[in-house]
Amino acid sequence: MAAQAKKLGFKFLLDYHYSDTWADPGKQYIPKAWVGQSHTQLVESVFQYTRDTLVAFRQAGTMPDMVQLGNEVINGMLWPDGKLPENWDNFADLVRAGIRGVDAGAGDGSRPRIMIHIDRAGDREATRNFFDRLISYGIAFDVIGQSYYPWWQGTLLDLRDNLSFMAGAYRKDIILVEVAYNWKPAEYLDRSAPFPEAPEGQREFLDEVNRIVMNTPDNRGKGVFWWEPAVVPKYNSRGMFDRDGNALPVLTVFERFTRR
Repeated sequence: MAAQAKKLGFKFLLDYHYSDTWADPGKQYIPKAWVGQSHTQLVESVFQYTRDTLVAFRQAGTMPDMVQLGNEVINGMLWPDGKLPENWDNFADLVRAGIRGVDAGAGDGSRPRIMIHIDRAGDREATRNFFDRLISYGIAFDVIGQSYYPWWQGTLLDLRDNLSFMAGAYRKDIILVEVAYNWKPAEYLDRSAPFPEAPEGQREFLDEVNRIVMNTPDNRGKGVFWWEPAVVPKYNSRGMFDRDGNALPVLTVFERFTRR
């Protein structure tokens, strides 16, 4: 997949979940192969796994342009060892191990940018608490990743406020690395929605979110990842294609930015 993406001219973000299944704020399961390891052993496992996978990508000529260490790690990762807020020292060790793995795997080639990803795009206070603490450990990273689903993560005004705060406080590029809206009723069945849960409302949502990101101060807002255009049937209402595989209007949002 990485090779196909590169041939098409796409950039490539590699997201390490460090789990055998999805990792998110509610679950960060240690891979079965690492169960029972001490903290020191887990740190070494994260380093070796990160290094070895990047070596494989490098040898295949498909190095990622960016690497995400953990997925939505507001509550840490590799629980219980790296669970937050109780185990910040351990979590910092695990993140550092991932960064060392990226450095070792990249070799003498171009080092991918490092992203740290949480799920608080509309929550300024939670964002500040997490990144202030992370930075206090001297951890060097390049990009802030945020998830933004409006039914969970706040209003568009909350999003705009937090983007402005992050740009000023941390002087780092910011990407909304998970964004979605429904093209049919799903999340706003018993409350008012910011946009109609319909194909055109979905398009309007992404158009507005993209506009807010592009207007982030100092050009720090670098883009939006949709999760996920070809989503599995369970979450089909969040995809960019209807049940018959037809493209929805949301797919056209970025066209005017690429026309010559």
